[in-house]
Amino acid sequence: MKSLLFALITILMSCANAPSQKDSSVQKKAELLVSESQGGADQPGFRVLKDEKDFHNTIKTGFGWVDLGKEPATDYPKFPKNKKVVVYNLGSFRSGSHRITEIRDVSVKNKILYVEVPAGEPSGGMGIQVMSNPWIIFAVPADYQFTSVELKYSK
Repeated sequence: MKSLLFALITILMSCANAPSQKDSSVQKKAELLVSESQGGADQPGFRVLKDEKDFHNTIKTGFGWVDLGKEPATDYPKFPKNKKVVVYNLGSFRSGSHRITEIRDVSVKNKILYVEVPAGEPSGGMGIQVMSNPWIIFAVPADYQFTSVELKYSK
């Protein structure tokens, strides 16, 4: 009886010390680093950033800071290690807010990176139309192999 109790306690202790599967799934998620409503390209598109210098230069030009040394103090997000960092231009929009505030899920199928984001709330009535060119920078697991990126909007 004592050996059975000892075996049960040993099994419970080993389960308590085992790393959870949730930790590895967190590593497989995308991480939104920067999201802006202006400064992107007119057409949707993406590119993978090479290094931290490319990352900082992309942020500076996206904010419109061309003259180095004269930009305001910026608290840059950390450049993630062991991940691919992607800058994605959403294209040009005539009205409404198209800024991405959250990435819900990412997956790769047929060399296409699908990025699930919340659907924007429609703004009602006639309003002043303002052109916007939103863009985002996000990180995905380094082992993802893709040749194009598509946003999937979900409720």
